[in-house]
Amino acid sequence: MTLQEQLTQDAIGLLKQLIATQSFSREEDKTGDILEEFFRERNIPFRRKINNLWARNQHFNPELPTVLLNSHHDTVKPNPKWTLDPFEPVVQEGKLFGLGSNDAGGCLVSLLATFCYFYHRSDLKYNVLFVASAEEEISGVNGLELLLKDNDLPEIDFAIVGEPTQMHLAIAEKGLMVVDCIAHGKAGHAAREEGDNAIYKAIKDIEWIKNYQFPKVSPVLGPIKMSVTVINAGKQHNVVPDSCTFTIDCRVTEQYTLEEILETIRQNIESEAIPRSIRLKPSSIPMEHPIVQAGLALGRETYGSPTTSDQAVLSCQSLKLGPGHSERSHTADEFIYLSEIEEGIDLYIKMLKQTIVMSE
Repeated sequence: MTLQEQLTQDAIGLLKQLIATQSFSREEDKTGDILEEFFRERNIPFRRKINNLWARNQHFNPELPTVLLNSHHDTVKPNPKWTLDPFEPVVQEGKLFGLGSNDAGGCLVSLLATFCYFYHRSDLKYNVLFVASAEEEISGVNGLELLLKDNDLPEIDFAIVGEPTQMHLAIAEKGLMVVDCIAHGKAGHAAREEGDNAIYKAIKDIEWIKNYQFPKVSPVLGPIKMSVTVINAGKQHNVVPDSCTFTIDCRVTEQYTLEEILETIRQNIESEAIPRSIRLKPSSIPMEHPIVQAGLALGRETYGSPTTSDQAVLSCQSLKLGPGHSERSHTADEFIYLSEIEEGIDLYIKMLKQTIVMSE
């Protein structure tokens, strides 16, 4: 059995262990323990902070640039439509079923196998850093962002973030800003000409949000998208409400900063606009980057991703890439094909060989 075949077998075994262990966001301690044991069995030094684990290649050289291999080991909670036990790893017709198998367990174990493939090599022109992060599904502050904020990681030149992309190259990803808005009016009796109805003020602002188009359009991600997704006002049928709250989901491209988007909103609506955070920024990597060119040479396609991931907290260039299919994420009876894991490991290794190995 070749090294790569052994690593693939080990990765599938590890994924089965992870599926069998509950790891909802903020509750990833048990899968963290499993990953610890994986490193210990292979005598690979690692570090852990809360439920984040990371390791670097044996011949790490601070003079060299560093590539980050990252995916997450937390999962969402299973939806009620599961017909199988979400915590029982079952293989049927080449599919491995289980919660987190597709998002993003297959990516995590494939990247970990890839890290192990390069771990002992002394002919690398990049360091290789692996991070299994927590709280990705809730964009939590105690995941990858914590390690970056605390300077636990070396400076990163570029990153591969493992999410299910069918091993195609997501060279850009939209950022996310959630804005809570309050339209202020004046209470009054609905039967008389009293008050200033906050709902009507909110409707005017929502119409602007619905119709406004930001002038600059991303060549990869397309236009910025704003959607009003929550609205609340009023408590009694006979009282004109003095406030109406609504929430905007803003999917942002690299053409604008989150601060610029927020300022445009504030200049054009009467309601008060309060962002929940401006942390989850858009991300991208140039088509000319060697890792992208390596993927293209292997027949992979490029696209822009509308969903957010741990890329949003990285300041370096990053590529979203992984086995599995995004449409299976968070669905009942979630699965990943075993062949997808095998292909994922193979493509990760081939792309990185072309990018980070001195002699290849």
